[in-house]
Amino acid sequence: VQLQASGGGLVQAGGSLRLSCAASGRTSSNYVMGWFRQTPGKEREFVAAISRSGPYTYYADSVKGRFTISRANAGNTLYLQMNSLKPEDTGVYYCAARESLVVVTTERYDYWGQGTQVTVSS
Repeated sequence: VQLQASGGGLVQAGGSLRLSCAASGRTSSNYVMGWFRQTPGKEREFVAAISRSGPYTYYADSVKGRFTISRANAGNTLYLQMNSLKPEDTGVYYCAARESLVVVTTERYDYWGQGTQVTVSS
């Protein structure tokens, strides 16, 4: 599975962005998918994940109520709608896919996209 993330950019605090992740290769609907982010000097951290069929979603406490993960196009496109953005949301956002039924919030994903930069100014 190849993953291509896009949609990052510069936004003011309180604004919104929608990230997309296009999956190609093997049928991505068979994969759990997730978003992670990383800022300089910090380890990559879990943001959100979605189950294979889509009804179950999981979020880091820091983004609950502000971010929404979803998937479309038979599971081949992953989204992250980010509202009420804060400066601490700044980082490189990565999409990831896991060939499993089990959703995890650690980095135990099998495939990773290249990352897209999100910068939130105060």
